[in-house]
Amino acid sequence: MAAEAGHFDIADSLDAINSKLIRRHPHVFGEGDAKTADDVKKRWDEIKAEEKPRPPGLLTSISKSTPALVEAQQISSRAAGAGFDWPTVDQVYNKLDEELAELHAAPDHASAENEIGDLLFTLVNIARFLKVDPEQALRKTNAKFRKRFAHVETNLGKPLKDASIEEMENLWQDAKRHD
Repeated sequence: MAAEAGHFDIADSLDAINSKLIRRHPHVFGEGDAKTADDVKKRWDEIKAEEKPRPPGLLTSISKSTPALVEAQQISSRAAGAGFDWPTVDQVYNKLDEELAELHAAPDHASAENEIGDLLFTLVNIARFLKVDPEQALRKTNAKFRKRFAHVETNLGKPLKDASIEEMENLWQDAKRHD
């Protein structure tokens, strides 16, 4: 339809894609130098920013309707890409300790909620440093918990409400040994 209207045709589209590919990969097609995957990503982001300036505010284009874990990953990555980051993962671990202490000291529900949010955000930053997908890590842990809990339920021999925490914990530890 676009070709019939004289706007562009498939060859124009392919040329545009090819040009973009070459432009955004100077380490492959040009004089660029990227030694690591992080170098490639950093240069890609720089080229993309040059082509299409971001809206005012680095974080404004991150959708607030995405799941919170994904939003935290995107916020953390953007801020780090702009240089707002800890130099080492050990400093992020220290931040985690700080946030945990603040949670212990939280005087009320609203403060506790705020500190749990800070803890989760800090964990997302640790995951970024370690190159771990926090969504995938949490899904694996959920699956592991389900499996272990099912072991407890199956081997308890009575309803959960009639069991002591010690009985359930013993079966939980048994499930862990089988993992």
